[in-house]
Amino acid sequence: MKDSIGIDISKDHLDVHRPATGVATRFTNDPAGFRALKRWIGAGQPDLLVYEATGPYHGRFERALAGKLPLVKVNPLQARRFAQACGKRAKTDQVDARVLARMGAALDLVADKPAAEDHNELKELQIARTALIKDRTRLKNRLKTQTLAITRRQTKARLAQVERQLDTLQSEIASRLEASPDRSRAYAIVQSIRGIGKVTAAAILIECPEIGTLGKKQVAALAGLAPMTRQSGKWKGMAFIQGGRKHLRDALYMPALVATRFNPDLKRKYQAMVKAGKPKKVALTAIMRKLIELANALIKANRMWNTKTA
Repeated sequence: MKDSIGIDISKDHLDVHRPATGVATRFTNDPAGFRALKRWIGAGQPDLLVYEATGPYHGRFERALAGKLPLVKVNPLQARRFAQACGKRAKTDQVDARVLARMGAALDLVADKPAAEDHNELKELQIARTALIKDRTRLKNRLKTQTLAITRRQTKARLAQVERQLDTLQSEIASRLEASPDRSRAYAIVQSIRGIGKVTAAAILIECPEIGTLGKKQVAALAGLAPMTRQSGKWKGMAFIQGGRKHLRDALYMPALVATRFNPDLKRKYQAMVKAGKPKKVALTAIMRKLIELANALIKANRMWNTKTA
């Protein structure tokens, strides 16, 4: 069985449990704590360090230790379901650390491939861009109901500022993606798919840094676009999609709509599904899945899209 260390990450602390030694301890969630954790592990490096994705709290931990220790980031919902399956009802930092360690060993998890050094910075830029998009939508909606000259003038000024900030962020994201030869090539390949522009291509590469290394089913599941079959005995329910990376899935929605009109191969696929009686929403989801699978296959093969590829 693998020597797995579980780490529950909160804003201020890292609660750590190592079943192999039975020792549980706590470190601060800061550079000093990361150094202390490495000293505590010492020469006996474990097979895995398992932790949950905790939004902003795991970022510093990841940046400091990725590539230096065998890190495995797991979905919080999956970790909770595993705890429930093990009969663990209590939820404390110490219990979570023990459950994560047990999960890593029981499920024979594999250490994640370290992301590029600047991936967290790209992710931060992408999050900032998404927030500005929401701001722009709110401002545009507000402008529709405003009647006073002063409020309309201020809203328009704020809209112009948001647009400038969006342009700055997108330029920064593009320049960072193009700075790496491999990523620049992948960026160009994804944009070659009709229906996908610069913004979506950047979102795909940032939200799915593993793209080009996955199988068809893997990349579809990662995006939450793989249908989940429901069947028991003679009963068969309607398949549905769930889970995956929501921001990646959101980024594929509009390109899929565009592709159903302007990408010859995907347009034929969409129309064939609708003609066969599939709901339009189901057919559009299939196009979203096809787009991410296509981008993954093209990057893996290191070639541009053409109308015969799909």
